[in-house]
Amino acid sequence: MLMSNDPSKRIHGLYALTPDEADTAKLLRQVAAALDGGVRWLQYRNKRADAALRQRQARELQALCAIVGAQLIVNDFPELAAEVDAAGAHVGKEDGALADARAALGEKIVGVSCYNESSRALAAQLAGADYVAFGSFFASPTKPNAVRASIDLLRTARAQLSVCVVAIGGITLDNASSVIAAGADAVAVSAALFNASDIAATAQAFNRLFVPN
Repeated sequence: MLMSNDPSKRIHGLYALTPDEADTAKLLRQVAAALDGGVRWLQYRNKRADAALRQRQARELQALCAIVGAQLIVNDFPELAAEVDAAGAHVGKEDGALADARAALGEKIVGVSCYNESSRALAAQLAGADYVAFGSFFASPTKPNAVRASIDLLRTARAQLSVCVVAIGGITLDNASSVIAAGADAVAVSAALFNASDIAATAQAFNRLFVPN
């Protein structure tokens, strides 16, 4: 499958993943700071929320993203992404088939977790994924038991795939350059961004890593 010609579907730079935050007002403040810092790709991920909280937070986040033209991707729940008119959804092994997400979302963005499996990424590309995500590349405070992926896997995947590639898992300002150099189009970051004392400045610093010298 060829790369999408729609620039709005070409993920690039810092891909911010929201923390599991029950306090919606706090979450919105954190995300607003990230958007102020230049985040234009945001994934709403809250493993602890019930259905009502997920819907409320997703709607509020979509409204925030719309103000600055950022793309909101909803983790796990394609139907919720469609309901709030988010840009798309991200699915993993336990979240249903890519085809089901595509049926719910039409031409919207669908991303797929591929862990450390190049075969899964190739299958996702053939099935119409807009991007694939590999990781965890480093020890992750968000998912401490996540399978680990190697930098060599990322290099190989970049050579094999035409869809966008996202690196995830324990990524910080200190190690992000290694996965970017290996071919990551974007880095998915949660703790290193939302636990920072200055979220906006940290977002700016991550995005500067993608600017050619």
